[in-house]
Amino acid sequence: MRSKHSVLLTEQEQQRQTKWMNWYMRIYWLAILVHFLAQLGSYLFLPYPASAKEFYLYALIYPTLVMAAINGVTHLVVKLSRRWAFYAIFSGGTMVSAVIIHVNADIRIIGAIMLLPILASTTFYRIKLTLLTAAFQLAAFAGLYYFNASFRNYTTHFDLIAYPLFLLMATIIALFIILRGRELASDLRDMLLAKQALMIENTIMQQRSKTDALTKLFNHISFHEFFELAIQYAGQETPFHLAIVDIDNFKQINDNYGHQTGDLILARVSDLIREHMSPVDIPARYGGEEFALLLFDQTFMEAYNKMERLRRELSFTKHSEIDGKAVTVSIGLKSWSPGDTKESLFEEADSLLYMAKRSGKNKTATP
Repeated sequence: MRSKHSVLLTEQEQQRQTKWMNWYMRIYWLAILVHFLAQLGSYLFLPYPASAKEFYLYALIYPTLVMAAINGVTHLVVKLSRRWAFYAIFSGGTMVSAVIIHVNADIRIIGAIMLLPILASTTFYRIKLTLLTAAFQLAAFAGLYYFNASFRNYTTHFDLIAYPLFLLMATIIALFIILRGRELASDLRDMLLAKQALMIENTIMQQRSKTDALTKLFNHISFHEFFELAIQYAGQETPFHLAIVDIDNFKQINDNYGHQTGDLILARVSDLIREHMSPVDIPARYGGEEFALLLFDQTFMEAYNKMERLRRELSFTKHSEIDGKAVTVSIGLKSWSPGDTKESLFEEADSLLYMAKRSGKNKTATP
């Protein structure tokens, strides 16, 4: 079953192919127009061995109508059927080339026009399509030789050998172009996949370097980076609040139940902290059992209520690992004020935390 991404790529490739098909159709119309103008100019300004009726009917109007009809049918097939679009374009191009050669059989170099569809087919990087296009050209050459007396009269024995050889060489060159193009595309694809893998690896490494392995919150270093930015932008009418959260009596949990249980409690407390944070808040493990939270896009009262909800939920959450008891936290909450530095704001919030500790714990202290 194809993934959504592969289906998307297929649709994009089909859109690109349709774009190039439309360009080929325009080129065919342009070739018909150029041929019409070249024939008319040759008749009007150069010696032309034909009467006006012969020229206008057999060299100008009739071939132009035939080529226009061929191109019209080709355009219709391309529009209605993706499956037959390629075959229609290059068989139509072959027939247009054959008509031009038929009208200009006396110009020996005109046969080189048969090389163009073969080379043009390489733009789609399909070997079978190029081989089929080459077969069209050989069939057109044979048809012109056997059914067009004028073309046969101007074709020498050397031409009978040279034309097929030229078509063969053009086909070989076209196949080399396709194979080299595929090789380059494969190298590019491998390079992009390697680059993508490297980007994913770098992203994972950056994420790991910024987060605490146990709590999955931002680590101490990341917190200070965000804290500095918050102080920098706070002066541009982007105030924020700093909350310092500390688990009460955490040393007793480690001493009585072991550090493994202590780590489990830390992880659960971190999960609850993360659940109470908004997408713009920055929760970090500051060290040990202490957390530092940067709260944005909210009033002081909203930040206070958020911290109280967190504190109450933690106080009601029982842990079987510590005999069904709950853990509590003490919180110091302080808003940024004009003139506050990173150091002064942190010291004030930390002082409020210890005020909550000294006044009985399981509290949120504010100025």
